[in-house]
Amino acid sequence: MGFFDKLKKGLNKTRENLTNKIEKLVIGYADIDEDFLEELEETLIMADVGVQTTDKLMTAVRKGIKKKEINSPEDLKPFLAKEIAEILNAGEDTTRVAENGPTVLLVIGVNGAGKTTTIGKLASYYKEQGKSVMLAAADTFRAAAIDQLEVWAQRSGAQLIKHEEGSDPAAVAYDAVKAAVARNIDMLIIDTAGRLQNKSNLMQELEKINRVIGREIKGAPHETLLVLDATTGQNAISQAELFTKAAPISGVVLTKLDGTAKGGVVIGIKSQLSMPVKWIGVGEGVEDLRPFVAEDFAKALFA
Repeated sequence: MGFFDKLKKGLNKTRENLTNKIEKLVIGYADIDEDFLEELEETLIMADVGVQTTDKLMTAVRKGIKKKEINSPEDLKPFLAKEIAEILNAGEDTTRVAENGPTVLLVIGVNGAGKTTTIGKLASYYKEQGKSVMLAAADTFRAAAIDQLEVWAQRSGAQLIKHEEGSDPAAVAYDAVKAAVARNIDMLIIDTAGRLQNKSNLMQELEKINRVIGREIKGAPHETLLVLDATTGQNAISQAELFTKAAPISGVVLTKLDGTAKGGVVIGIKSQLSMPVKWIGVGEGVEDLRPFVAEDFAKALFA
């Protein structure tokens, strides 16, 4: 099964929650009236598209009716598909790569979102592309995170830089950057602590890591990726808002899209936060994390 087929299959629950409900709504009405529009609005909100994004889509629908782009309920699905594709296409969603030397990816996110697993899958992806990969265990807050990253390094054939539990995360990042430059590594992926309880601590920690990395490699980190669990729906958007206050996030990795009816959150993240989704995960396998392609997502959602 190719990745598009997995994506289509993974979005089954979201499709049932969104596009299938829109279809049923269309069949139930002969004309577009206020009742129809109210039910449509409710359907979008229930699919975790988010209130702000739903408002945006409903405004577009009302304009479409006025401009005679939507003349009957049947015109609605293709119209919404086009509007959602436009939202998803906004912004740069490809990963930035260093012109010279190592590309540095800083990975952040709350514990339980699949952060360490995502790093392991990214390492495997880049190894498949023929790149040399190094992982840095800068989540020194939990011994389990260091051990887990070590397992992923062995599994993917990546190199690993680690210190003892409780050591300074910036010191791990510094050693990793030095080693990556010395060993001509293509991709350096740095894990960071996944706690948001004390935002000021996390902010200081991330600022220090950013300073250390930036001093050693110009333009680094090239990406600061926030890992979010799609099954948490609107809570994922709240997390993203909090993390943007702690770090300059360049993109989102959305995991567990296959286990949720809340895949509409992708649209909410792009629309509400103007934050590109750069990677999506649709399964447990190493090959189930892939770069996000807006057209494919929209096509799979409205399949």
